[in-house]
Amino acid sequence: MTETLYQREGAYIPRVAAVHDLCGYGKCSLGIAIPTLSAAGCDVCPVPTGLFSSHTAFPGWYMHDTTEMLSDYLAAWKNIGVEIDAVYSGFLGAPEQVDRIRDLYAMYPKALRVVDPVMADHGKVYPTYTPELCAAMAELAAGADILTPNLTEAAIILGEPIGEDWGGENISDEEAKRLVDALIAKGAKTVVLKGIQRGDGLIRNFVGTAEGDFFEVNNEFLPYMLHGTGDLYCSCLLAAVMAGRTLREAVAFAGDFTHDAMIVSSKQPEFQARGVSFEPLIGKVAALLQ
Repeated sequence: MTETLYQREGAYIPRVAAVHDLCGYGKCSLGIAIPTLSAAGCDVCPVPTGLFSSHTAFPGWYMHDTTEMLSDYLAAWKNIGVEIDAVYSGFLGAPEQVDRIRDLYAMYPKALRVVDPVMADHGKVYPTYTPELCAAMAELAAGADILTPNLTEAAIILGEPIGEDWGGENISDEEAKRLVDALIAKGAKTVVLKGIQRGDGLIRNFVGTAEGDFFEVNNEFLPYMLHGTGDLYCSCLLAAVMAGRTLREAVAFAGDFTHDAMIVSSKQPEFQARGVSFEPLIGKVAALLQ
């Protein structure tokens, strides 16, 4: 696909409302979105959906739900005339937060709507996600300009059953296309179905659009899991889009950057607990503007 989803104009710095949680330890969410999008020349305006002491794989994590403050928080933006070019949402803390994202859509009807439906992986729903929150996330996904689910999240959005051990292995091209087409039929304009594994040394992402485009972008599969890679992937994809790159270029950049960051991470102590490390590579994001 050669078209761009965002037209970068001259020296203008676009503003992105990043609707994610803030995690104190374990790199993910706003800790990834802010530096990545900033490196791509964006003014990142955080909307914190929750405050975490660490990501939830650590025992004894603490969470503060910010739902009650968000209405006043966004009203204050409106009162001072904040302009937003993209609304990028990820992890949510309560179903009511979907209403606040809809408030953002109403405030900024021309803004690009990017939904990373962070709620599950490998057949498991994250511990803070209730059935009501999953249903609300599925509704939000239907209005996305760019939607980036993994297989488990795609099944939840579509109301299809998921197996407890489903990690995405051996999903055919035809099944991937069926899922992408079904998500587009629900209202998403562009879908990036992430993380298809077939045991052949590759990890695949399938991309489809409402205009009928469908293609695959793949990378080397690395045999370890890191927290925050999904946040990094979507943040890099959006960084490339906001830099004026085409969808195909953006998806390829996101996959390559995430792959390289996982290799950097593997050289750090206790790397599988601390989250994805990308800091030494951030210059590659800035180079998108060249």
